[in-house]
Amino acid sequence: MLFSNTTYIMACQSCSTSDGGAPKGCKNNGTCGTDSCNKLTVFDWLSNMSLPNGQTPFDCVEVRFKNGRKEFYRNVEKITLSIGDIVATEASPGHDIGIVTLTGELVKIQMKKKAVDHNSKEIAKIYRKASQKDIDIWSAARDKEEPMKVKARELAITHKLEMKISDIEFQGDGSKATFYYTSNDRVDFRLLIKDFARVFNNRIEMKQVGLRQEASRLGGIGSCGRELCCSTWLTDFRSVNTSAARYQQLSLNPQKLAGQCGKLKCCLNYELDTYLDALKDFPDFDLKLKTDKGDALCQKQDIFKGLMWYAYTDNFANWHVLKIEQVKEIVAQNKLNKNASSLEDYAFEIVVEVEKDFNNAMGQESLTRFDQPKKSKNRNKNKNKITSSNSNQKTNQEQNIIPQPKKTPIIIKKNENKE
Repeated sequence: MLFSNTTYIMACQSCSTSDGGAPKGCKNNGTCGTDSCNKLTVFDWLSNMSLPNGQTPFDCVEVRFKNGRKEFYRNVEKITLSIGDIVATEASPGHDIGIVTLTGELVKIQMKKKAVDHNSKEIAKIYRKASQKDIDIWSAARDKEEPMKVKARELAITHKLEMKISDIEFQGDGSKATFYYTSNDRVDFRLLIKDFARVFNNRIEMKQVGLRQEASRLGGIGSCGRELCCSTWLTDFRSVNTSAARYQQLSLNPQKLAGQCGKLKCCLNYELDTYLDALKDFPDFDLKLKTDKGDALCQKQDIFKGLMWYAYTDNFANWHVLKIEQVKEIVAQNKLNKNASSLEDYAFEIVVEVEKDFNNAMGQESLTRFDQPKKSKNRNKNKNKITSSNSNQKTNQEQNIIPQPKKTPIIIKKNENKE
């Protein structure tokens, strides 16, 4: 993923930029050393407001780790923290290094949203602000993750385990490495962990994540051209059914409806409520209309324009367009055991708007205008030879022409005086 330099500076307050404009330590072209490039950021709209007199600030802060993993920690030492500070937090064993993403009263709202009791004694605490030595150990551990991931996948293949190791996260002090993997079935990786501990010489922890969680951790660009919602702002993953596509009248094409995780796109739920509210005014799609010419079935409906297309059961090729009010009128007659005369009496004619054809006055609308082959120099030379030979022939012809003398008219004078 490529971003502009301003995005890096705004999102990553803790890392500076190098001469080329990329953040220092950025080796993945879009994921800086702290991994805080536009990942589940929260705007603190209470940052410019001061607390009332006598009120103590909220003692919990939100700390972010690699790939959007966020935890809440208690500021026991009452250290003055702001967004972007690198802190050392409590972990088992040792300590972890993370970045403060939210402070103040908004943390209380976030904890309530995620069902975390801020009065609980199980909330870990913040030790201190990270020193330069802590940051060096942390960055050195982060540099080991990519080569470890390649080696771990090779070991998983040798053990013939049906699992995919998607990501590795080191603890801030480098004492533990967490392996995130996905699999369809339960995997017995006891022998694999022994090989990991022997090869990597480190404490190993395995965590299974779903396909949606894997996509949120890795990130990427969706078919809409923007970053994935799950890796930028979406935190709760609701189930998405194919009925959501049917209500929105989308073609059930798995290649278009599936996201990078292989599941149905989360954005199918965004406008589903609006479609369901609009469909409340529509008659049932499977309801038959009884007329004197026969029964009619609905073939298509337009939610935005409020139109429905019906066809007789004996002639499905001929469709008739009806408005919702007209369909409801026919349904009301059918409930009274009365048949409508015909669909033609209620048919609504759609006026087709003429599409405006905008032509370029300069004649540059052709997409292949730059694909014309260039004229070669040899052709120009041949043309020059031909023109020069033609000119020589003309001169030769002009030289061969003998100019004829002009004929002088002979004037005969008659003598007027006769002798």
